[in-house]
Amino acid sequence: MDHFVWNLDPVLVSFMGLTVHWYGALFATAIAAGFQVMKKIYQAEGLDLESLDNFLVYCVIGIIVGARLAHCAFYDPSYYLAHPMKIFAIWEGGLASHGGGLGAILALYYYKRKVGLPFLFLLDRLAIATAIFGFFVRMANFANSEILGEPTDKPWGIIFERIDMLPRHPAQLYEALAYLFIFIILVLLYRHSQLKQKHGGLFGLFLVLVFSARFAIESVKVSQTAYQETLMTAGQWLSVPFLVVGFFLLVRALIKPADTAVK
Repeated sequence: MDHFVWNLDPVLVSFMGLTVHWYGALFATAIAAGFQVMKKIYQAEGLDLESLDNFLVYCVIGIIVGARLAHCAFYDPSYYLAHPMKIFAIWEGGLASHGGGLGAILALYYYKRKVGLPFLFLLDRLAIATAIFGFFVRMANFANSEILGEPTDKPWGIIFERIDMLPRHPAQLYEALAYLFIFIILVLLYRHSQLKQKHGGLFGLFLVLVFSARFAIESVKVSQTAYQETLMTAGQWLSVPFLVVGFFLLVRALIKPADTAVK
């Protein structure tokens, strides 16, 4: 059976000593896309656009710091305890999306204290932006031939030639498509339902959908931990608390009346 062979040059462009990688370009696109979504929402709701610049800075720092610390703590703790200075070596790779999400939430809480908007109100809007952000990040992982799936004989298996010649589940594409689908659902609900008026509803749905997808896709991913996993993968264990919080927020939003005021 013939399988699609993927071997993209990680360098997008190199000119006069300046090198731009596909991963960096797509990660920057993810940030820009998420920011544009938040900007559109702020414009539609008459909110302060100038404050978004500060939020972008807080959020990027929160995502990177949270993702790095989560990777070090949950995927290879013994190595980083033995080599603590390596925690700062982000350029060597190692970012955990669960930690990045938590970092973004903490950044939003700090931002919320500055602007005086309800925390869950902001989380609902951030959820939409985060879904499209996640799509581009996973496409960056695909471009970089990382976060691989297990070998498969399915016709849609992809050979990542930079790694080996085995057809594998394109786990990055599974997640990217899941996030794109979730983004579309959240946009439609934001525009055409009253769920956005029930603070926490959109964010709760986002958590349920995203981490249900993550939980399922983890079963076909190559393990990213440096230790033996039991019962479930580290990614599945980390998804459980997000799922619990998501279901709680969604049910709470559905059974309570709409929030008529923003502040």
